[in-house]
Amino acid sequence: MTEPLSEAHLSAGAPGAGAAPPPGCPAHTAVHPDAVPMMGPRFQNDRAQLYRELRREHGPVAPIVLPGDVPGWLVLGYRELHNITNNPALYSRDSALWNMWPEIPADWPLLPMVGKQPSILYTVGERHQRRSALVSDALDSVDPFELRDHAERFADVLIDRFCGRGDADLIGEYAKALPAMVLARLYGFGDTEGAELVPHINALVNGTEGALEGRDRIMNDMKRLLRERQTRPGADVSSAIQEHEYSGEFTFDEIVEDMMVNIIAGHNPTADWIGNTLRLMLTDDRFAVSLSGGRHSVAEAMNEVLWEETPSQNIAGRWATRDTQLGNKRIRQGDLLILSFAAANADPQIRPDQHTFTGGNNAFLSFGHGDHRCPYPAQDIAEGIARTGVEVLLDRLPDVDLSVPPRTLAWRPSPWLRGLESLPVHFTPTTAAGGHG
Repeated sequence: MTEPLSEAHLSAGAPGAGAAPPPGCPAHTAVHPDAVPMMGPRFQNDRAQLYRELRREHGPVAPIVLPGDVPGWLVLGYRELHNITNNPALYSRDSALWNMWPEIPADWPLLPMVGKQPSILYTVGERHQRRSALVSDALDSVDPFELRDHAERFADVLIDRFCGRGDADLIGEYAKALPAMVLARLYGFGDTEGAELVPHINALVNGTEGALEGRDRIMNDMKRLLRERQTRPGADVSSAIQEHEYSGEFTFDEIVEDMMVNIIAGHNPTADWIGNTLRLMLTDDRFAVSLSGGRHSVAEAMNEVLWEETPSQNIAGRWATRDTQLGNKRIRQGDLLILSFAAANADPQIRPDQHTFTGGNNAFLSFGHGDHRCPYPAQDIAEGIARTGVEVLLDRLPDVDLSVPPRTLAWRPSPWLRGLESLPVHFTPTTAAGGHG
């Protein structure tokens, strides 16, 4: 699941901040009088209702305001989002086009989300296509049976740490560790090295104390691994990406950045996919059968989460390369558009009955769309880790249940991602079996 790095990616820079805007762009775009703040408790706790109100009042494109009275547009419509992601010539991923750069201070808190970064996320055109092929092909080298084996083994390791207690926080002790451990192993890190990276990856993603140190640690370890694989290649993603026919077209630092994007951006949405799926299965009677040892509804629950509580909610962004019209709104050259995958998934134009069970319908936009969508092999890896993580936990702890009323579960206060702060559970204590490894 590829997405812009989190608010904690503090090394990102703002291209042209304080400089003159590009030719033809206005120096400042006024905040719409009806703009809704893209932060606050409603984006945390009442997001679905807020999207419905915005769509009713503004249609498929709504004015928003980011911290510091910075204007933008939130794209709510499924068709409009398709239009944007299918038309990179009109809606570019290049943030240097933003008409607000002269107004953005150097300490603006969302710079890590929109600032120019030397990674695949902000590369455009033919260079992006070749860079994307490089990353995608390297990820496609992962053997699905090896992926399942690693995921089962690490899931057992994590469950063994708390299964004897009879209680656990399935977010902090399980979901927030498993994807990072598996991805680190697939990329070529040893088990101990991968486990040591987990707190650094989470600190970076969460923007907590130690975020900068975490990023430095991940980058230094990634550089060391890639250099080792230059002389001693192995059956891992780090070797595959450097052996690819396109690898010579990109610098060592660019490859390091792309590896970091994939391990960080792959970890957090997958962790939330696990957590949101377990929440659904513990609170929705439709999926209770899986808590008795059955597996047939795990995939359905995971699919339902991608429609209703997708981990990647809103993505910044795209920038208009010229004045245009979108959803009956006048979009000016250089305007910022935030893509709301969550709102588009609930668009009544494609889902007139929001209460209908989605079943096997996979037309959701949770992995993006177009040139900058999550690479298909990365999507398969995320799904493999998440499904294995849920299945192993239910196999090992068949009577697991919530320790608190469902209404008290709290979502993290981020408009970009959707995940729980914690998921406290209790179960019958068991011995550390490690039965899948």
